[in-house]
Amino acid sequence: MTETRPFVPWEQMNAFMIDAFKGYGVPEEDARICADVLLESDRRGIESHGCNRFKPIYIDRIVKGTLLPVTDIEIVKETPTTVVMDAHDGMGMVASHKMMTMLIEKAKKYGMAGGAIRNSTHYGIAGYWTSMASKEGMVGISGTNARPSIAPTFGVENMLGTNPLTFSLPTDEEFPFCLDCATSIVQRGKIEYYAREGKPTPKGMVVSENGEPMTDSEEILKALVDGTAALAPLGGIGDELCGYKGYGYATVVEILSAALSGGQFMKALTGVNSEGKPSMYHLGHFFFVVDPDAFMGREEFKKIAGDICRALRASKKAPGESRIYTAGEKEYETWLFRKDKGVPVGEAVQKDIITVRDALGLQYRFDFE
Repeated sequence: MTETRPFVPWEQMNAFMIDAFKGYGVPEEDARICADVLLESDRRGIESHGCNRFKPIYIDRIVKGTLLPVTDIEIVKETPTTVVMDAHDGMGMVASHKMMTMLIEKAKKYGMAGGAIRNSTHYGIAGYWTSMASKEGMVGISGTNARPSIAPTFGVENMLGTNPLTFSLPTDEEFPFCLDCATSIVQRGKIEYYAREGKPTPKGMVVSENGEPMTDSEEILKALVDGTAALAPLGGIGDELCGYKGYGYATVVEILSAALSGGQFMKALTGVNSEGKPSMYHLGHFFFVVDPDAFMGREEFKKIAGDICRALRASKKAPGESRIYTAGEKEYETWLFRKDKGVPVGEAVQKDIITVRDALGLQYRFDFE
């Protein structure tokens, strides 16, 4: 694994982001949660949701007023095994942390628990929340709706969000089986990453309103906002490549995110009002936690899950291929590579860091300067 970008030590980046969030009105404990969620993305190598999004998705939205720095969490409904929250347009990561903390305790007591949040905002990588469960030896499941980006099969209008459907399953290995991916063929965050790095989006991932493929990343981001482009669902365009499967799963996530919480959906989540001005996003998330102790036991579960993963990796490989991976393995290896080095930051992220630092007058000096 090679890396040409400069590294920022984890401790320094964590402290900087906490101070930056605090500088924009986020309470300290909430700031710690938000910084950890973003850094976890970079620990796993999911850079589309890490420091790349610190300023444009969180700080800039706080400044624009489409994300409230103080999260007023309301418990709308609670039973011994369920919770419904209203985040009141605060930090989605903060509300999600409280939700998972509650559900883990409920699942330990009752075997299973589920919850949903409405009127929320971007909650980072879904795998952070499911991994909270797997670290406790339990199964975590989560999903969230998002700004409309995906066109339904045979359509060209962006109707559904990239809507990840995510699972973390504990194993007897050093890392869980963690499947954290969008139900679109590519997520908006990846295109944002391409744009920031000056790279094109691979052909076939985005369709214009005329049904033509688009590759200009900057143009795609603008077109997604004004509704003249859409992402293909997982699988691809039309039904020859079975794109209807991704379309179906995206719809499942949309329904569970909105209907369980009594929240909003699809075109109501654009972040733009009828006058074309920025508005609150009102996203919905759902979460489930299952304790294997309520079945055949956590250790039995972890052993079987590990055996399945090991068998898959040991299976016959395609010609020219040296290795088969299971979900979560590459992310674990990325962490092993980066843990003693720090967060790799490209030029665009460096500029964001300096801009935020100087705007707040924070006393930080980075090696890349």
